[in-house]
Amino acid sequence: MAKARSSVYVRRGFSRRYESLRRAWYYFKRSPLSLIGLAIVSITIFIALFAPYIAPHPESAGLYMNFEEAYQPPSWKHPFGTDAYGRDVFSRVLFGFRYSMMLAAVVLSLAAPPGIILGLIAGYYRGTWIDMVIMRFADIFIAVPPLVLALAITSVLTPNIFNAMMAVTLMWWPWYTRLMYNMVSSIRNEYYVIALELLGAKKSYIMFREILPNCLGPILTKLTLDVGWVILIGAALSFVGLGAQPPTPDLGTMVAEGGQYLPTYWWISVFPALAIAFIILGFNLLGDGIRDIFAATER
Repeated sequence: MAKARSSVYVRRGFSRRYESLRRAWYYFKRSPLSLIGLAIVSITIFIALFAPYIAPHPESAGLYMNFEEAYQPPSWKHPFGTDAYGRDVFSRVLFGFRYSMMLAAVVLSLAAPPGIILGLIAGYYRGTWIDMVIMRFADIFIAVPPLVLALAITSVLTPNIFNAMMAVTLMWWPWYTRLMYNMVSSIRNEYYVIALELLGAKKSYIMFREILPNCLGPILTKLTLDVGWVILIGAALSFVGLGAQPPTPDLGTMVAEGGQYLPTYWWISVFPALAIAFIILGFNLLGDGIRDIFAATER
């Protein structure tokens, strides 16, 4: 009898989750731009995962030189042309997708969790010394422009992609702290939170089991939109020589290297720049679609 009852609960839970996913997809697909963003993001992730297998000239991603094919314009053999060393720009752009996505994944996975937790704690204990310490510390980082702070950090470290990731991570967590602080400051005055406090529920239970799930919509939206910004900041660091170093096929580094050949050999920098814009556009459109889903379900 108990097994039959538990199986009924499992089926009901699965049915509710399926229905919520179906409704989310219904609201998401109503926007053609959101579908375009999903397609772009799917293509970007696919390229990042399988770049070594789909790149026509994978050797161009490493220490490779072929001066006989240097400065060749776009053609069937080299769709994006070749650079000063005879490397296939198209293959390097495909590998550049991998480094850009790796940068975004590492930075957001390291910056978002502590920022969310600190903002949750500060918002719940608003008006106390805990709030004062956390938020004033976050304000110190927010007061400095993000790119300037990242440049300052990477300039005193050895220029490489790992240090670029750490620099961007250190400047990114306060924005999640501020977002969570603003949301939790209003949610903590809701009747269900007050009722749980009167019933003697633990503070940790109220924060992480009741308040945090109600903040997931804006958090997921910001995470999606931040992917483009992180990639743009990482490309800016590489452009000035403080990010990934040659011969790493980083998109920002490729734009910087090709800039000295403009406008004669325009393809060396234009196609990597278009790749950066392609990724940012996709994640921005996807973020707008996710925002619309939560906005529609909250009505």
